[in-house]
Amino acid sequence: MICVFRPEIMIFLNEIWCKWQKVLHDEKLKHKIYVIIFESDTPMGKLFDVALIGFIALSILVVIAESIKSWNPVIGPYLRVSEYVFTFFFTLEYVLRLYCSPKPRKYALSFFGIVDLLATLPFYIGWLFGTARYLLVIRTFRLIRVFRVFKLFDFLDEGHLLLRSLVYSSRKIIVFFLFVLIMVISIGTLMYMIEGQCEGSAFSNIPNSIYWAIVTMTTVGYGDITPETPLGRFLSAVVMLLGYTIIAVPTGIVSASMIQEHRRKEALKCPHCGKGGHEEGAAYCKYCGGKLLE
Repeated sequence: MICVFRPEIMIFLNEIWCKWQKVLHDEKLKHKIYVIIFESDTPMGKLFDVALIGFIALSILVVIAESIKSWNPVIGPYLRVSEYVFTFFFTLEYVLRLYCSPKPRKYALSFFGIVDLLATLPFYIGWLFGTARYLLVIRTFRLIRVFRVFKLFDFLDEGHLLLRSLVYSSRKIIVFFLFVLIMVISIGTLMYMIEGQCEGSAFSNIPNSIYWAIVTMTTVGYGDITPETPLGRFLSAVVMLLGYTIIAVPTGIVSASMIQEHRRKEALKCPHCGKGGHEEGAAYCKYCGGKLLE
């Protein structure tokens, strides 16, 4: 019987393989899927994106609800089934994006490609490490697509402005961070020298003292470690006042960079219509279409 059916099985598998190859190289099908998944200008594309955002929001709520232990006996099974459905949908969506993308490698290594992959991986990793599935809240990053779906490009421009400002001021922030790091290490060591000799003191080592210095300088003040000696309390007051003076420095650095970046962007004005706000490297005016000066 096996010998009789073996050729038929081979023919059947060969037909499946041929159909699979045909689907893989069907450019018309790829284009249709691409328009629906990647474009939001068409009715079907916008419907897909809105449905996708709804699925993302619901899946995040499911992960959050699953972390509430008291709810598990009542709705735990329903939450797990919902998570299976959401993960299957996101996995299928990711595979389809790779399938219809003109450059799959470029998409896979892009920001959204990596986020789309991370939206599904924690679920499968969760089979090996149970708590890893809570990393599915990474899906919140996928909600950024709402800007593209509803044409909120002005918000994206402001986001790019903030990002560029952070990049331009990164060196100043790093220098400031190193300065603060040196300060908290020095103050922590000094506090250890002052309080460390007291019996039963929480400042029993330098790492504990550095932790206290960080908490105090950032004006958090947990109160789990407190100085007992007058000199130690005086140093605490100095660190608190010092924290108030330096806490606004990074904000000032970034704000100055944002103002500088905004002025630079506004300086790129069109010689034809006089309007500014063009992107760096733009060749033509986005308002009148005139050629910009190089």
